[in-house]
Amino acid sequence: MRNVKAKSIKTTDNLHKIIVYFFLIVFSIFFLIPILWMISTSLKSPEEIYRIKFAFLPTKLHWKNYVDAITSIPYFKYISNTLIVTVFCVIGQLFAAPLVAYSIAKIRWFGSKIVFMLIIGTMFLPFQVTMIPVYMIYHKMGFVGTFLPLILPSFFGYPLYIFLLRQFIVGIPDSLIEAAKIDGASEYKVYWKVILPLIKPALATVTIFTFLTSWSDFLGPLIYLNNENMYTLSLGLRQYLTAHSIAWGPLMAATTMFIVPTIIIYFFAQKQFIEGIATTGGK
Repeated sequence: MRNVKAKSIKTTDNLHKIIVYFFLIVFSIFFLIPILWMISTSLKSPEEIYRIKFAFLPTKLHWKNYVDAITSIPYFKYISNTLIVTVFCVIGQLFAAPLVAYSIAKIRWFGSKIVFMLIIGTMFLPFQVTMIPVYMIYHKMGFVGTFLPLILPSFFGYPLYIFLLRQFIVGIPDSLIEAAKIDGASEYKVYWKVILPLIKPALATVTIFTFLTSWSDFLGPLIYLNNENMYTLSLGLRQYLTAHSIAWGPLMAATTMFIVPTIIIYFFAQKQFIEGIATTGGK
């Protein structure tokens, strides 16, 4: 009887796994098809792209699209602009967000809970709500047309990242902090020597999120950058679109090169990324 029951449970578990894997594979295919289509189109000649008879794979690899993608617009200039914005945004988040999160999670000060609730509240405000007043502020400060409106907010910490780090820090035992203070450590030293090493997975998650968001940001550069020499690549890709046609081959080639860094970063940092999300969510 027990053997029959055990076999029944095992069969149910196997069936459950098959169903889960089936849906995971189906969803993976749905996500991969647009990427594979983009790569395939980047390797097709203009004749193949506009051919009525559809073919997923190119009959002959047309590498000229990648040459045109780099030469038809100042591609490397746009890449360097994107890197400048992205690197400073990552630095700003790693500087500000952990400090705010630690002060709210472990330092008792008047109004800390109210501030935390306000931070949570701003997470529900879409960017479009504050877009116009923030633009007017930056315009009066003379920041429009520079990278500052794209970089400066990162040095105050984004609410989502503050929330994630705060949830992580809350799970750190107070006894560790108290022991460090008994040994003569200041608040700053506790933060630097005790807290930061313990929240590395969460910091890795914040780094990846910030990089992906800043690297692919389109709306911010569209609003604040009015000089073509300062365009980021996401904004510069519009130059493949003209009033009468779209250069699909070079556009797909440029986009393929554009997403490569994000894929590489996620591939090498996915363990820290998943660990950071899972641990933070469990606090």
